[in-house]
Amino acid sequence: MATGTNIRTYFNGTWHDGDVPVMNAADHGMWLGSNVFDGARFANGLTPDLDKHCARVNASAEALMITPNVSTEDMVAMVREGLQSYAPGAAVYIRPMYWGIEGGHSAIVPKVGGETGFAICLEEIPMAAPSDSATLGRTRFRRPVMEDAVVNAKAACLYPNNARMLAEAKNRGFSNALVADALGNVAEAATANVFAVKDGEVFTPAPNGTFLAGITRARHMSNLRADGVPVHETVMSFADFQDADEVFLSGNMMKVTPVTAFEDRSYQIGPITNRVREMYWDWAASAG
Repeated sequence: MATGTNIRTYFNGTWHDGDVPVMNAADHGMWLGSNVFDGARFANGLTPDLDKHCARVNASAEALMITPNVSTEDMVAMVREGLQSYAPGAAVYIRPMYWGIEGGHSAIVPKVGGETGFAICLEEIPMAAPSDSATLGRTRFRRPVMEDAVVNAKAACLYPNNARMLAEAKNRGFSNALVADALGNVAEAATANVFAVKDGEVFTPAPNGTFLAGITRARHMSNLRADGVPVHETVMSFADFQDADEVFLSGNMMKVTPVTAFEDRSYQIGPITNRVREMYWDWAASAG
């Protein structure tokens, strides 16, 4: 079952209405997991950082040793064409995807320069209301390191681990998980990057090769600094989040999600969290 509604699919050079089949049973990506994707958003008539998301899916393909075959510029143009069928006020999730088709001489390794599958899926998924919040719980599952997995890509094969994190947290009554890296320091949430606010300053885990430092995360940091708010990328412990004044999540799907609890610690939705959301959409409107 699809996550959203009113789906459109770009495949084999044209747009199709609906959730159309795009992959064959023998495709490398089908049975050996060489699938990558990215996510962008159309909301309020805007597509913030669309070019960066399209560029990142190409980089993700290369990290999985499959050959990207659509330029960033062409991908942006395809997305804009597909969005013309949606109402200006629609909220649409934009998902470009690649997968390997041909295996190399060992089958497991994608064929160098081999054929690559490409599709774009558009789905209407509402943006969250500012009051919609998350609660975070601990999980025993951790983010892998580069030596274990392709953590430098937005790869589908990483997400079963995220699903374990989420399932464990949800079974304990939380909506998301706050996740450790291999050393036991906080890396991110199971589905988003994470920020903590303390005494008017903002802190977020420093990128250490275990998680994707997101495009939206970078945009929030830039906006905060331009607004005069100190932002620190640093090593963070779970105690830092217990001691925080505010906590919020950052991701493409909802942009800013306030956190109202971490384990037994409760938070109010604070002024910096609200300001981050306001600045994001102000920036998006100014950028066109």
